[in-house]
Amino acid sequence: MKSIVVGLGVQGYKRREHAGNDYVASVDPVNKEADYCELKDVPLSCYDAALCCIPDGPKFETIRYLLENGKHALVEKPLWASNEKEIDELERLARSRGVFCYTAYNHRFEPHFVRMRDLLSSGELGNVYSCRMFYGNGTARLVRESQWRDKGAGVLPDLGSHLLDTVRFWFGDEEPRISVYASHCFENTSPDHVIVGAEGAHPRIELEMTLLMWRNHFTCDVLAENGTAHISSLCKWGPSSFVVRRRILPSGRPPEESVTLIQDDPTWALEYKFFVDACTSGRQTELQSDMWLNRTIRELSAEALKRATP
Repeated sequence: MKSIVVGLGVQGYKRREHAGNDYVASVDPVNKEADYCELKDVPLSCYDAALCCIPDGPKFETIRYLLENGKHALVEKPLWASNEKEIDELERLARSRGVFCYTAYNHRFEPHFVRMRDLLSSGELGNVYSCRMFYGNGTARLVRESQWRDKGAGVLPDLGSHLLDTVRFWFGDEEPRISVYASHCFENTSPDHVIVGAEGAHPRIELEMTLLMWRNHFTCDVLAENGTAHISSLCKWGPSSFVVRRRILPSGRPPEESVTLIQDDPTWALEYKFFVDACTSGRQTELQSDMWLNRTIRELSAEALKRATP
């Protein structure tokens, strides 16, 4: 499969690397290293798919152009649109053209995220009470100095979209009503520390995201009837650990199973392979999750901006 990269920035370079021999050209209006300035200048005959590493604003029009011309499209999260009708249009267009449109959430390919999904789906933990996730990196200064990143709801659509997608990945297609618990602009104009959650959901959900964690880190704690499960760090920030503790009744120190990984980030290569396999096998486009995420992020963004405090 022949792939082009649209948007040759940090993410674009990663996508180009993992496309390997599939890569044929790049598009970027600013980066002089790119082969083309505009997507429409790329001959349609030279590529089958586009890896879109672009800001939210042009995503809908870019993807629509690709799908209309029978091209597969991978777009960096989130799939931003002004309303759900636009996402529905993309889904119908992709299906009618027989091409695959996919929003990249590479954390779904994180080994411990897959372990957590498999553990939860097995039912071994019994009734799951609570899931708390924390996602922090130290990019507040980089965001503040960016021409386009320090605006809108800041960290919420950036890191929050990963966390919300993970909720769907682990717990299925329920649509919990998420609310903003706290929103702060400690260093940036846009929110750089946000906490959201859902108390009426099953399980209860709490998601904390920040740009002020000077050593990048991820943690997750799942509390359940028969035990608990925990993730500490991602492979790219390793070592990354997955711990399961089995409950002792009525109380006592639980037996513990632990897996620790020290390795390079495998998610980009695994996700690209998934995308290629989906394109070549004729997998049908499914954007229902993107509709929920788009709606939820828009609602939470408005609430976070309203509640943001310095």
